[in-house]
Amino acid sequence: MNNNSKPPSKIFILLPVALLLAAVLLTALLAAMVRGGIGSITDPPESTTQQAVTNPPESSADAVAAQTSSRRAERQALPTKEITTENPAEIPSLPTTPIAYSYGVASGGKPHQISVDNQAFFSSKGYNAVAYDNISEDKRLYLTFDCGYENGVTATILDVLKEKNVPAAFFATQHHLKTSPEIAARMLDEGHIIGNHSVSHPDFTEISRAKMIEELQGFDNFLRQSLGYTAPFFRFPEGSYNENALQLVQSLGYKSVFWSVSWADWDTTKQQGKQKAFDTISSRLHPGAIILLHAVSTDNAAALGDIIDYARANGYEFKALTDLPD
Repeated sequence: MNNNSKPPSKIFILLPVALLLAAVLLTALLAAMVRGGIGSITDPPESTTQQAVTNPPESSADAVAAQTSSRRAERQALPTKEITTENPAEIPSLPTTPIAYSYGVASGGKPHQISVDNQAFFSSKGYNAVAYDNISEDKRLYLTFDCGYENGVTATILDVLKEKNVPAAFFATQHHLKTSPEIAARMLDEGHIIGNHSVSHPDFTEISRAKMIEELQGFDNFLRQSLGYTAPFFRFPEGSYNENALQLVQSLGYKSVFWSVSWADWDTTKQQGKQKAFDTISSRLHPGAIILLHAVSTDNAAALGDIIDYARANGYEFKALTDLPD
């Protein structure tokens, strides 16, 4: 025996014990992770607070947009239609002299004589065109909007129409449909009419009949393909027309919709305020009126609810263009 040998140190005695305990703890840890008990360390379940931060609840506007987008995706495209007419070339017997549409300022619950004369002209010539409803005996109003481009106001107009349960017709250009598809889909989803206002908004007294057909057909086919919809209503851009154009539009199956109540609301740099819009429109109402407003006007959007309430309080009811008498 070596007299210089020493007894084993305590550290060498405790080391195996420590290793054994570590192994036991590691085994328990792994087992817990398998059961999911410690999975929250690396993959914590999202708490309600976390969800609110990472996935905020949609605002009402976002929700409407999401629903509209979904419904638009569900719409089935309609087949395109080749529009034809018996007389694609100019017809010598039809006047081509431009007619700048005017309607006069209605007052006292009666249409202006200019509107009366307009309707008499359309009827006497047999054109499928309307300036106002001079047939129905009840106090009807037909609300229409022109939509050449989106100014961020149409959604507010739709909100008011929905709240008040009022039908309307929106005469849109193809530009409007392309740049604001969700707005267009919402119009249809909420029961409104989208009317044909042409592809590019040209003056119909300055283009050929063939070009007129392109403008009407192009818009209609885009509407059919993008929204699965079509409607037999047309409004001349700027109200500029002649008899040659009236005849062509009618031959393609459209009713030309003019108006008897409107005001200077289209210039977004010269808006005059909610009260001005209300006073002007409410003072011009008359039975059978077709009201033309521009959807770019903030004044119109602000005053629309009050105009509707005023009209109803005075015995008027709002009808869709499909309710126009033949």
